[in-house]
Amino acid sequence: MTAGSAPPTRWPTIAKDISSFPVRPNLVDYEATCAAFSWDEARRGLSGLPGGRGVNIAHEAVDRHAAGEHAGREALRFIRADGTTRSLSFAELAGQSNRFAGVLRRLGIGRGERVFSLIGRSPALYVAVLGTLKNASVFCPLFSAFGPEPVRQRLQLGTGRALVTTRALYRKKIAQSRGLLPELQYVLLSDADGDPEPGCLDLAALMREASPDQEIAATRAEDMALLHFTSGTTGTPKGAIHVHDAVTAHYATGSFALDLHPEDVYWCTADPGWVTGTSYGVIAPLAHGVTTIVDEEEMDADRWYRILDEQRVTVWYTAPTALRMLMKAGTERAEGHDLSALRFVASVGEPLNPEVVVWGREAFGQPVHDNWWQTETGGIMISNYASTEIRPGSMGRPLPGVEAALVARDEHGAPLVRDGNAELVTEPDAVGELALRPGWPSMFRGYLNEEERYRRCFVGGWYLTGDLAKRDADGYYWFVGRGDDVIKSSGHLIGPFEVESSLMEHEAVAEAGVIGIPDPVAGEVVKAFVELRPGWEPSEAMRLEIIGFARKRLGPAVAPRLLDFTAALPKTRSGKILRRLLKARELGLPEGDTSTIEAAPATPLSKEQ
Repeated sequence: MTAGSAPPTRWPTIAKDISSFPVRPNLVDYEATCAAFSWDEARRGLSGLPGGRGVNIAHEAVDRHAAGEHAGREALRFIRADGTTRSLSFAELAGQSNRFAGVLRRLGIGRGERVFSLIGRSPALYVAVLGTLKNASVFCPLFSAFGPEPVRQRLQLGTGRALVTTRALYRKKIAQSRGLLPELQYVLLSDADGDPEPGCLDLAALMREASPDQEIAATRAEDMALLHFTSGTTGTPKGAIHVHDAVTAHYATGSFALDLHPEDVYWCTADPGWVTGTSYGVIAPLAHGVTTIVDEEEMDADRWYRILDEQRVTVWYTAPTALRMLMKAGTERAEGHDLSALRFVASVGEPLNPEVVVWGREAFGQPVHDNWWQTETGGIMISNYASTEIRPGSMGRPLPGVEAALVARDEHGAPLVRDGNAELVTEPDAVGELALRPGWPSMFRGYLNEEERYRRCFVGGWYLTGDLAKRDADGYYWFVGRGDDVIKSSGHLIGPFEVESSLMEHEAVAEAGVIGIPDPVAGEVVKAFVELRPGWEPSEAMRLEIIGFARKRLGPAVAPRLLDFTAALPKTRSGKILRRLLKARELGLPEGDTSTIEAAPATPLSKEQ
């Protein structure tokens, strides 16, 4: 992809016929909705705390439903390892989260103090999220797959007062470092069974003693509610602060981007340790009053198809990595499963390859709708919508209420600012840094205890995302790459995502990661790391075939010159390919923060000659 080139055109646009939809989309006329939309009007769709006591995420997600005609509706449906289910209605979830708020009050944990979770997708986790918010405390989720050091570091940075976890996770990841965490006064074990570990408390016993009739603490729109840690390439993790008013964006984007309706059965596969699992695995669906599926087990292709079938899932939100794994497993795995209930499929975590968008129609009967956002944005910012055409490979267009633009950069990659205003890229298909105009409700309000780091995110009236993108003549945005991922080769700007997508069009390629390697003549040359599909073996002939395949599609200036086969690309737990880690390991550079890696990548199966 060279500077100023057009977005990919190999994949035909996917048109939509609303008249054939089983449910009328919430957003029908994109332009008219954007023109009429205001966040103040969106706030009026929520109820606010009774008596004008402010806004609280947990009230909007649970209690307002529990107090009305939907009290008995399933809020959460948990799928156990053996496939059996257990459910919590909105009324039951309201009562249980009230009890948890009561437990925190009894322990003296108050307004603004941090409550962490280190636990799998179990009822205790969801109760803790909502109960913490009801207490006006701040909830901070951690991945249960984190190692001891990332857990300790985040608890220390966030000055956690309480932690909800299990006996096994406490023994493995907390016990040895407990003495280094003087602020951590209470560890609540969800499975203590009357016999907690030394220095820990039995959460179930405390819950039984607490009353289900607790009043939600008064919280203002700008009160801190959530703390999500996100990793940079260097330095310590950043604690992104989100407030209670974020629920306005969660609700609006759940309506527009995910097309949620009250009768839906919705499944977000993201773990709540990741911001998607909180914003769209807990808050948005509950705020819409839908039944949310929670799978307590890890991904398995046959299990996932079975869940989609047996639970009659209507709206499914998952990650590109998961979809690529399903595609790698073969469409035949979907055969024999009734997926007719599924009416909308969306994906987030990293850009979605065009091939996967189109493959969705073959596997699920629905194309996959990509969308884009970040931990810092707190909610979906750019999306492909149920009613609008899909241009495979595009992130889509901005949400109503979201103003996006492309900021020009100088030869060093710094944003161009003149007279205090950022200089914008206006011509179609030109590259710039994706930027958002501050003001949407779920925008992060700071990095915990790092004001200068936060300030640097804003230039000339815009929030700079760090992502490079293009915008076509119709306003669709196309991801080019992270600012530090883009490859500069012989005067060309090469976006790794397009190269990776082209490689995946080869029948043998399951996934690909692309980086730039220093070259004395070209500046950088493109190197690819490729995972093969089952049944294909790495060889020199296969390497040359894939490189030749890419050269035909992309041209010699953009296609990879070098290629390694690998058994597993390094990814975050949210599914992003860690290109900077590929580059660090290839060049022997510092790896930076690796705490969010899903698993250590395998050694390359073979090296280029």
